Amino acid sequence: MIVFYESLVMDDEEADTVGCCTLKVENVTAEGHNKLKFDFLGKDSIKYENTVEVELPVYNAILKFQKDKRPGDELFDKLDTSILNAHLKELMPKLTAKVFRTFNASFTLDDMLNKETKDGDVAQKVGVYQHANKQVAIICNHQRSVSKSYSAQISKLNEKIDELQAYLKELKIDLDRARKEKPPLKSLDRIEKKIAQTSAKIEKMQRDMHTKEDLKTVALGTSKINYLDPRISVAWCKRHEVPIEKIFSKTLLEKFAWAMDVDPDFRF
Repeated sequence: MIVFYESLVMDDEEADTVGCCTLKVENVTAEGHNKLKFDFLGKDSIKYENTVEVELPVYNAILKFQKDKRPGDELFDKLDTSILNAHLKELMPKLTAKVFRTFNASFTLDDMLNKETKDGDVAQKVGVYQHANKQVAIICNHQRSVSKSYSAQISKLNEKIDELQAYLKELKIDLDRARKEKPPLKSLDRIEKKIAQTSAKIEKMQRDMHTKEDLKTVALGTSKINYLDPRISVAWCKRHEVPIEKIFSKTLLEKFAWAMDVDPDFRF
């Protein structure tokens, strides 16, 4: 298991960014009631800003570490990654901060997929996967700017939905006339089939639009490539009859060929 983690983790050291060991005093603000506000540039220079409630000993320790220091001073000046990783390896061989992050991401994906996947069509199940993948991206702070084509894509979807809804309205009028046997006579079964097909198209487009909105500022690919055990995704696809191509690109299928024979009952 540790070998898998080591094959995925990436170098987090980038200019002007900080991590758990290199936080500056200015990156953490005590807001009272055991709440700490974090504000810093993390991996890929992505801004992380969040307020969390912590245990009282942690809150008091942060206050102690900040005392008599300037904003640009290191918060944990007596700690570095080598010291932290040395301690972690005492708990488990080859355990590092990066390995821990990878474990947390994979555990979150597996847990959410197991709890949230219900009966439904492939598109609905893929939506569940994307939602779980989004939560992993949030945990790992994998964000992105909104695509330049986003507004155009949403506008196009709205136009198609409006057209289909107008067509659906006409079909329902035809259905009512057909039931009353009013001319022009049309096949009742055929109209009902068209209504069902059109309603399904509208539902799918609305779901696609919601997904685009939900995922517009998160980068799902980074965690798939570097932080998620691919066996989780492959086993989930097998259990729920979802084509793996819906989850992995051709490149990822080649990269994770070794995971394709995993048992459907595999759990992380």
